[in-house]
Amino acid sequence: MAMTGVLRPGHAQIRVLDLEEALHFYRNVLGLVETGKDATGRYYFKAWDERDHSSVIIRQADRAGIDFFGFKVLDVPTLNQLEKDLNAYGVKTERIPAGELLETGERVRFQAPSGHFFELYAEKKQIGNGSGLVNPGPWNPKTAEHGIAPIRMDHCLLYGPNIQGNKELFTKVLGFRVVEYVMAPDGEHTAAFFMSCSHKAHDIAFVEHPEPGKLHHISYRLESWEKVLRAADIIGMNKVPVDISPTRHGVTRGTTIYAWDPSGNRFETFCGSYEPYPDWEPIKWTFDEFGYGLDHTTGKLHESFLTIVS
Repeated sequence: MAMTGVLRPGHAQIRVLDLEEALHFYRNVLGLVETGKDATGRYYFKAWDERDHSSVIIRQADRAGIDFFGFKVLDVPTLNQLEKDLNAYGVKTERIPAGELLETGERVRFQAPSGHFFELYAEKKQIGNGSGLVNPGPWNPKTAEHGIAPIRMDHCLLYGPNIQGNKELFTKVLGFRVVEYVMAPDGEHTAAFFMSCSHKAHDIAFVEHPEPGKLHHISYRLESWEKVLRAADIIGMNKVPVDISPTRHGVTRGTTIYAWDPSGNRFETFCGSYEPYPDWEPIKWTFDEFGYGLDHTTGKLHESFLTIVS
């Protein structure tokens, strides 16, 4: 389908408690490619098959979590129009100058009703995946087998209040659509939205939660179920604490592992899912069956998954 407006997830800035521990984890266990360090001490990473300069930025802080999540838009005129649309909707925006993030153009930052900060940007330097654009090989032997080695930063799940407000903002202003949703136990309210701006089952998801601005997980896409099982081996070899072992979701149909980085930020290794067309009706999950939506193998509602956030 034609892609305009907001194209895809672009970057996440994550807070870590011990920078050296985090650098070892993101470089060698998760296996991201380090692409820079700025004057403030932030480190920049990308997945091996991403072309843009960076998709994951980490900084040391006194608490774990997420600072902001960014989406790449089609071009500068689109960025300018979306800022006008946000303002007209009543959302205050802030212009972040080009270069404040390495190799990244101007960004438009705003806060969603859930308390999370989001950014839109149009320009980021493309550095490629090391294989070139003429007669490239199918994978880069220097990076594609180092650590878990995801092919991209895929999506995130965020916890906070008033996710209905987030849904309205993202659909009415930013052009997202709801692909799947989960009903609350009362059967009347919505507990979670899975939303897409692209061909994917979700580019972002929100879960209702009393505390604002919380990170549930950043998801990293792998190419196959075999790669997810390889990730499980690497997670075990490095004694990474695991939340949910390899299984399949009912929601989005993806195959998955959930675990935590050394600071307690949950991450997901993910593959599969399906590609919904824009005219498809959203899929509804009732709460009594959501155990199978979360862990289709066992039907278990993992308490840690529902309650632990950073």
